[in-house]
Amino acid sequence: MPNSRENSLAARRFRLSRRTFLRGVGVTMALPWMESLKTWGAEPLKDVATEVLPKRMAALFWGNGVNANHWWAKGAGQSMELSKSLQPMESLKAKMNVIDGLFNRSAVGVGIHPGQTGNLLSGMPLMKGAVLKGGISMDQVLANHIGQDSIQPSMVLGCEQPITGYHETNFSMAYSSHISWQSPDSPVPMEVYPSLAFDSLFENHGSQRTQSILDRVKDEASSLGRKISSSDKSKLDEYLTSVREVEKRVDRMRGDKAKADINGQGRGVPVVMMKRPDNGLPEDIREHMRLMCDITAMAFQTDKTRVVSLLLCRDLSGLFYPFLDVRKAHHAASHDDLSDDFERVTRFYCSQLAYLAGRLEAMPEGEGTVLDNSCLLLLSNMWSGNRHDSTRLPILTVGGLGGTLQTGRVLNYLDKGDENRKVCGLYLSLMDKMGVKLNHFGDADAQLAGI
Repeated sequence: MPNSRENSLAARRFRLSRRTFLRGVGVTMALPWMESLKTWGAEPLKDVATEVLPKRMAALFWGNGVNANHWWAKGAGQSMELSKSLQPMESLKAKMNVIDGLFNRSAVGVGIHPGQTGNLLSGMPLMKGAVLKGGISMDQVLANHIGQDSIQPSMVLGCEQPITGYHETNFSMAYSSHISWQSPDSPVPMEVYPSLAFDSLFENHGSQRTQSILDRVKDEASSLGRKISSSDKSKLDEYLTSVREVEKRVDRMRGDKAKADINGQGRGVPVVMMKRPDNGLPEDIREHMRLMCDITAMAFQTDKTRVVSLLLCRDLSGLFYPFLDVRKAHHAASHDDLSDDFERVTRFYCSQLAYLAGRLEAMPEGEGTVLDNSCLLLLSNMWSGNRHDSTRLPILTVGGLGGTLQTGRVLNYLDKGDENRKVCGLYLSLMDKMGVKLNHFGDADAQLAGI
């Protein structure tokens, strides 16, 4: 009789074999779930458990908090009233939870900025000085437990380069630059270039990587289109159109990345030390963030991965917002966090969540959408950038995780006592709904009540 390890390997081979791919020279394109194909919805093989539609988790981070005067919600469901900064979520408020009052105990009272950021997704104390030490982050715990069920265990993306050195509090700036940690002393390398993230999504490599992916798989796409139902054909066409649109935007950036590499070599300066746009990153951060959200959406749609972390801006961020008529860089603007300028910045980051959630909501899957089977978690490392107050955190979730996560709620834990408002308790609850059952995580040994 087969042992448990053999059953596990068989199950993995079965899951992967049931996915549908288009292949061309140097490229592999995974496809969305289609009802008329024997992929995710097929009958199971003997002794292999039935596979259900996958659940996904994405953590989106921005640094330095919110304009507290305009970050609130009242009511429930479609009747929920949203504050000015949350207005981008209006059309999806019934699928959102607004969570207030949670905190990360290990980030309180230890020093501003790096000490409030590097453990946001782990809840573990950080070590000062030259030696990095914290804890494995929630996204990587998920990747370790469920990563074998997808092509790639996780994707770690960012829209701002990491910074080096030490803060005045003697914490490494690595803590300010990374939210995803694969071990207590090692952050997960973060992909900040949209072209490289796009290539990773489609395993695009070799001498023809600058040629259109769709041109290289068009014969297989045409053949598949003749075998599937009309509804699946429409889904396939929409998917290929979205890939083409993203590909065109990414292609414009390949040359910038190559030019930056050449310029860096000529100056003897690592690209990571160069400022935007000399480093090859998109000068318009709106385009950068949208591309990373598009890549995340396609990764979830095709089951490339079920776990993503996306650092929209780091703590101590130097991003500028001329399109918001904000003159100061992000970190400086956060020191006047009750201003109209910083409210516009806060709303801008909420709009990134709204964009990604809208993309997933537009992707049919089973009897619902990809968003219905996902959870997007948006959070910052503090409440007030002016006071560096991390005793409460602004948190939103969107998506129902396959019906396991009730939505359309405003949840406030401020008066529940410190033992009952741990952000790590929220992580325990969400991981449990993803099928990862742990007795403790970070500083929490119980799931958050009401989730």
